[in-house]
Amino acid sequence: MKFRNPALGVLCAFALSLAATGAAAQKTQLTVYTALETDQLKAYKDGFEKANPNIEIVWVRDSTGVITAKLLAEKSNPRADVIMGVAATSMAIFDAEGMLQPYAPKGLERIAPQYRDPKNPPAWVGMDVWGATICFNTVEAGKRNIPKPETWKDLTKPVYKGQIVMPHPASSGTGFFDVSAWLQLWGEAEGWKYMDALHENIAQYMHSGSRPCAAAANGEYVVGISFEYRANREKAQGKPIELVFPKEGLGWDLEAIGIHKGTKNLAAAQRLLDWAISDEAMGLYANNFAIVAVPALNKPLPNVPADYGTRLVKNDFAWAAKNRDRILKEWSKRYESKAAPK
Repeated sequence: MKFRNPALGVLCAFALSLAATGAAAQKTQLTVYTALETDQLKAYKDGFEKANPNIEIVWVRDSTGVITAKLLAEKSNPRADVIMGVAATSMAIFDAEGMLQPYAPKGLERIAPQYRDPKNPPAWVGMDVWGATICFNTVEAGKRNIPKPETWKDLTKPVYKGQIVMPHPASSGTGFFDVSAWLQLWGEAEGWKYMDALHENIAQYMHSGSRPCAAAANGEYVVGISFEYRANREKAQGKPIELVFPKEGLGWDLEAIGIHKGTKNLAAAQRLLDWAISDEAMGLYANNFAIVAVPALNKPLPNVPADYGTRLVKNDFAWAAKNRDRILKEWSKRYESKAAPK
């Protein structure tokens, strides 16, 4: 549009600029604490903001253990509006501490009962399941004449000495569900006995659920205890790894979402929970994980067995949450000597 009066043109441009600034200023910024993988954040943010253009997600991201500790430390002065993609065992701790605002998101009836807080309304709702996977580097194993493990107990054999890395359970949700699963699978006495034997072969406990798989995929070690999403990502990039699902059973947890009590953006937080259990969101999760919280929306994933769900150990989230501090204290006393530097 051309203006005969240049001053009028300047005024109109200024008015349009003010209108755009005002529209941007009206966006609600939602502070979301998360342990989601970094390479998942953009798709989830874009999906939500497209459906809710007046709300902007601001991520605060770290591994599960770090985010859990941060939220507990901020309990008396919370900064988060929503907690998303954090382990259900951590959510149970937050709930026990009175940190979550119960809310029944739209479509809650579609969520499988085992994948949500049983209270009504729930304090948290599950998104997807992530579970234990061994990343096995076939090239490095061939060089060292190391066989592919089939079971957890195989990893205690002398042939694996110095060739195994796994996540540190205080830092990583993946590491914690491994430890919790072994204790639940075999009982505490046998579980600690197993971890004593495994420790003899461990090269390092890393402060990330993804890092052990990446290290194995890059040939730094032969075996990286990790989870299926990261294993599939590494394999898709052409790394020489096989995914191994130990026969005794797989530790696992839920990525879950809940509203932080006291948020000043409650309506926007509720919109995020509504979206997070929508068919659209579940479809995004299903691109990454074989099991989502709405079972009808599960779809096969490469390299993940069709009976994956039956391989998951029976996981008592309440027990794991209640005993988390005790378990981590005992674990640290026994094994902290091989922890990676922070």
